[in-house]
Amino acid sequence: MLVLIEFPVTIDLFGKTFLLHPFMEGLGMFIGMRYYQLLKWKDEESLGHTNSLLIVIAAGLGALIGSHIIGSLERPAELLNATHKLTYIWVNNTIIGGLAGGLVAVEGMKKIMGKKESTGDLMVFPLIVAIAIGRVGCFYTGIFEQTYGLPTECPLGMYLGDAYKRHPVALYEIAFLLLLFTALQCFKTRYNYHKGVLFQLFMLSYFSFRFLLDFIKPRAIILLGLSTIQITCIVVIIYYIYLLKNERFIKK
Repeated sequence: MLVLIEFPVTIDLFGKTFLLHPFMEGLGMFIGMRYYQLLKWKDEESLGHTNSLLIVIAAGLGALIGSHIIGSLERPAELLNATHKLTYIWVNNTIIGGLAGGLVAVEGMKKIMGKKESTGDLMVFPLIVAIAIGRVGCFYTGIFEQTYGLPTECPLGMYLGDAYKRHPVALYEIAFLLLLFTALQCFKTRYNYHKGVLFQLFMLSYFSFRFLLDFIKPRAIILLGLSTIQITCIVVIIYYIYLLKNERFIKK
């Protein structure tokens, strides 16, 4: 595959040069939040404004903490050798840790509030859109951040800024997210299901995909031939298989 792109792609603002990646991540979060607000406006509020606000705050804080903890644990040797460990933790993050951390925080907040209602369905499609837009930024960063694939001779290989054709894993993920968006929209319109199932299917699907994707990315082996992200994925996959094991989907 021949792509005439000079990696990393940057933009010039105020006389300084910046990577495109953080701007795409910011755009993804902005569009995702606006999409979520639109869906929320159309949906009947079941938890009340205050409780919903607490859930959103918990999700945001949990995602922030989880993304940096799991991100910094991807390469434990680098973390241990870092001169400024807090700085190292802050500059390393991953969406897998963000989703896992947000999940733990939301479930904890619901227990504190004594609520059992599932709250994630409205977040599914905004999350997919936000992640996909962010991955555009990952792709245009090439090999200059830890978001690239291993060298490959397959036809999909691309030159991402060094001498090797590599798996464009960001593009793989964007394609998967587009398929997942379509599949879950079809599921939503064709089946009756309990509240929360849509989010559970999203999490199970995305974490399963990321578990497999990590095999074609540079990674530090932590345990049983698996990386920190893959171990996190397995924990989340088991959790959602347990939640979904008794679900029955009936066509409308």
